[in-house]
Amino acid sequence: MNSSPQPISPAADAEAALWAARLEGGTLDAADRNALDAWLAASPTHRAALSSYCQFSADLEVQLPALVAAGRVAMPAPTPRRSWSFKLLTTCTLAAAAVAIALTVHFNRAAAAPETFATAVAQRQTVTLADGTRVELNARTRLQVELTRTERRVRLASGEAFFQVTKDSSRPFIVETPAGSVRVTGTVFNVLAESPAALDVTVVEGSVAVRPAASAFGPIAPRPSPPAPYSLTAGDHLSARPASGVTVKRLSPAALANTLAWRQGAVVFEDVPLAEALARFAHYHGRGITASPGAAQLRIIARFNLDDLDGFFASLADLKPTPVQTTRDASGLYHVSLRTEK
Repeated sequence: MNSSPQPISPAADAEAALWAARLEGGTLDAADRNALDAWLAASPTHRAALSSYCQFSADLEVQLPALVAAGRVAMPAPTPRRSWSFKLLTTCTLAAAAVAIALTVHFNRAAAAPETFATAVAQRQTVTLADGTRVELNARTRLQVELTRTERRVRLASGEAFFQVTKDSSRPFIVETPAGSVRVTGTVFNVLAESPAALDVTVVEGSVAVRPAASAFGPIAPRPSPPAPYSLTAGDHLSARPASGVTVKRLSPAALANTLAWRQGAVVFEDVPLAEALARFAHYHGRGITASPGAAQLRIIARFNLDDLDGFFASLADLKPTPVQTTRDASGLYHVSLRTEK
């Protein structure tokens, strides 16, 4: 099995530089030492980053006299009340330089190097962004994250993601999809972009402003130009489709839980055509699944394990009152039909 160094987040990188500065600046007390030990134990990348910055500090200390002589670093002036040794001045200047570099590295990396996260078929993943925001990705989801000093922007190209956004009124959090955008400063919500023309937003806590793309309004005339944002609060669900336009409805607690069941690896169908259920499993597993006209229009009410494709097909065989059968050809394509169909 090939191994490669784990990337370190901009936030952890900045913390490493700050710890290095504190180690150079003086002795840590017991509480600080415990905090440092806990931080180092949290990830193997933390120790490597701290070691790198400590080495940087050692190199800077060697070069500091020349930097002072060249006027590139200003040393603090002595005060009448305190006697400053060169070693202490060096340590303070070194700590200040490390902190400044840490902050510069943090902001420059965040602005210049957006992070990309992607999940494969039948895979879910949870990530924590540099600002503390927690994001859960459903299968076959791809998003790009760019955090700057003025805003936090996520581009959800496709798939589904659940966001628990860290509150920061000075930096709005924006999720962009091909079918529209969602803007918040700190809240909990779910975004589903199952196709370039479709958008679903479900709010769990707080409020969001959703601005569907003009294409989401379908053939109605006149279209909003630009489309006005929709304000959603906890329990609201927005759906935008070219065929049906934009609809907003209030979900019951049970319906809200069913919508978010994918986070526990489940899916709940509430009186939907079997064709819709088959499409959900086909997308999640990256498989080809077709249905006969008779089977496609059957309506089902059931809860399934998203990860268990074979179990899903087995359950369809016991469907009441019209059981179906599933066949698979040599190419791996599944076909679902009524047992009465030839």
